[in-house]
Amino acid sequence: DLPETVDVAVVGSGYTGLNAAIALRKAGASVAGLELSTIGGGASSRNGGMATTGLKEETRTLFRRYGAELGQAFWQWSLAAIRHVEQTVAEEEIACDFVRSGHVTLACKPQHCERFAEEARWFQTTLNYDDLWVVDRTQLQTEIGSNLYYGGLVDRNSAALHPARYAFGLAQAATRRGAQLVEGVRVRSLARMRLGFRLNTTKGSLLAREVLIATNGYTTPLVKAVRQEIFPAGSYIIVTQPLPVELQKSLSPRGRMFFDSKHFLNYFRLPPDGRMLFGGRHDLSTSLDLVESAYKMQRRMVEVFPQLAEIPITHSWNGKLGLTVDRMPHAGRVQGIHYAGGYAGHGVAVASYLGREMGELIAGQRTSTLFAQIPPARHPWVPYDRLYLPLVSSWFRALDRLT
Repeated sequence: DLPETVDVAVVGSGYTGLNAAIALRKAGASVAGLELSTIGGGASSRNGGMATTGLKEETRTLFRRYGAELGQAFWQWSLAAIRHVEQTVAEEEIACDFVRSGHVTLACKPQHCERFAEEARWFQTTLNYDDLWVVDRTQLQTEIGSNLYYGGLVDRNSAALHPARYAFGLAQAATRRGAQLVEGVRVRSLARMRLGFRLNTTKGSLLAREVLIATNGYTTPLVKAVRQEIFPAGSYIIVTQPLPVELQKSLSPRGRMFFDSKHFLNYFRLPPDGRMLFGGRHDLSTSLDLVESAYKMQRRMVEVFPQLAEIPITHSWNGKLGLTVDRMPHAGRVQGIHYAGGYAGHGVAVASYLGREMGELIAGQRTSTLFAQIPPARHPWVPYDRLYLPLVSSWFRALDRLT
């Protein structure tokens, strides 16, 4: 049930909101998590389960944009984000198949593999990071059972997990500590009061001293400035029926996660149940028919793995990414309201760790977060994503043909 008063109201109960709720309860604050659908019912249970190193924007770009000190800090933060997920899973005893499997970025063109070699050298010399290396085409069969690619860039530190089990485990951890998670509730409006905020919802009103907007790809104009910073894009996934063990070994000898090097990328892996999970974008739309999506995604999967041409697809689903114009997560406070989002497909680790930091910040246990130190990418045209996303999709497809 909706409480009448809390210290902090968290709007959204995905990875951001749940990690924030845990941190707030550890600090002794009363918390209500308000979820429009069911706990984790958005992209937090509908993703590929990949906690990868780095952010969406390339690390070398961050060094050029923000300088070496802040660029280094963003890189180290991304590694700490994966450690945070690993530690949380262990401490809360969340059975979500967490494993440091590593990932391979696959070169779709010969020149992409050349860039990989340059990137590996840069990481070693600039960041002293030795856990990244290039596999050329002659060696690629040791990583993947496909002849489609020209080489790969391996990073051993990325991790895989079952995303829904992780989300549900976080929810259980939050409620064990006394957080009140309310499902099926829409926040209609926020009003500033003398000592906080009044939230008008479909289940009544709630008074809160502080509010955190943690809706990422499901952000609405509830707080206009936040919606001007974060916009949604659709990501779609299929899975096959469980594959024979020998076929699994031939497709992914080392059990890695995979991404290709396109702008309109595909990502795929073998979860512990032995299915092939294969995902990606179509045209950035969030509302494509899931049967049609499955046929399209299956065609791409068979291009990569002709061995799977006759294997049935059993499930098809999608979730909404939260994107920003500068391809960076953002966090801060606007009109007295805290917010965090814009993970661009890296939300398993980034949303988790930033959620914890936002909880600690609201509780007074930290003074800031890295993502509040960069300029907000806020534009009045961002909420009109249905108008410009088709153009962005066409641009990305053109880049994939030309570069």
